[in-house]
Amino acid sequence: MKFTDSSIRAIKPKKERFEVWETNGKGFGLRVAPSGKKSWIYIYRFDGKARRMTLGAYPKMSLADAHEEHAKAKKDLSKGTDPGEKEQTKKRADRNAVTVQDLVDEFVEHHSKREKRSWAEDKRCLYLDVVPYIGTMAAKDVRRRDLVKVIDRIINRGSPGQAIRTKKVIAKMFAVGVERDVIQASPAIGLPKMENLKPKARTRYLSDSEIKEFWNKLPTSGISPAFQLVLKLLLTTGQRRGEVAGASWSEFNPEEKFWVIPGERTKNGFSHRVPLTDLTIKLLDEVKALNPDSKHIFPAERKDSHIDPRAVTRAIRLAQGHWEIEENFRPHDFRRTVTSGMAALGIPQLTISKVLNHREGGVTKDYNQYEYDAEKKHALETWEGKLESILTGKKAKVVSIRGKHGR
Repeated sequence: MKFTDSSIRAIKPKKERFEVWETNGKGFGLRVAPSGKKSWIYIYRFDGKARRMTLGAYPKMSLADAHEEHAKAKKDLSKGTDPGEKEQTKKRADRNAVTVQDLVDEFVEHHSKREKRSWAEDKRCLYLDVVPYIGTMAAKDVRRRDLVKVIDRIINRGSPGQAIRTKKVIAKMFAVGVERDVIQASPAIGLPKMENLKPKARTRYLSDSEIKEFWNKLPTSGISPAFQLVLKLLLTTGQRRGEVAGASWSEFNPEEKFWVIPGERTKNGFSHRVPLTDLTIKLLDEVKALNPDSKHIFPAERKDSHIDPRAVTRAIRLAQGHWEIEENFRPHDFRRTVTSGMAALGIPQLTISKVLNHREGGVTKDYNQYEYDAEKKHALETWEGKLESILTGKKAKVVSIRGKHGR
């Protein structure tokens, strides 16, 4: 019969599988299963034996595409190559090919974990936005268009910052794939530039009234006692969510009243000495009472590790409606709250930077090895006085040091 889309759609299934051949098709035909499934086939002879190969399923493979595949198979046959065996060899190779998920795992294990303290964030990005969509594809078959669609999906859900981060991780992953000879070339080269998508810097911090509302209603928020203490420590120390959630008791020196965060746990790779105020020590005593035998101050329930910092963010997000606070807030906003509060109290910017473990720029940073312990201690104690006055309503003695340690 003469094949057209109309004539193909008109072919009805029977109780038994049957085949229909195209007039003068030179072995090109259509196999129809009892289920109604239709597949393009090619019958030919190789080394004196009849052979049969499946070209693809209709309508996923159109009539025009099927004709093209049939022409390729005839060309292979004319060159002395068995097209059916060639196709089977390709399918076996595809089944054994490294998938994108395989590449993700290799990248995380052999690059991110070795090179980055934030390797878990790489893994999260890739498993959130890449693996679910192209994870089963052979890494060698990924095209730039596939990656563009991945990035577009993130942008369309309203997460430009995440799109930028994911693009960077994808580009690095495929570059490492080339270095490790997993793929021959990176499909990430030439991805669209995203400068215009740069997310607006977040400026949210809690006002005095919001701090009081948050702190006083925290016990009835439904957030677990351990996570409540994480949030309180964020507000008393000004340190990062991951640094608090991942702390070990060995980092604390109760005699000297210091918490030393090792460089492998800080964002900039430098160890950081955090003075412990009376309120922070009181909170740590409450933490110790929850899990007195753990080496982690906030141990995870099911493994010998600390709680996941992201779980702290999830907990506060789920409880947002509990507080009479108009604008939602995140754990990192507490760090901005401490920073803004110290500045309002007259703490010099340099001292605030030292409390936050921000590094100076220029050559001076390599020469200045002073720890600023006294200044940091005074800053955190001044902030504690302000915090206690907010929570109790009593006017605390807050000493302004504007100009005292100014540099």
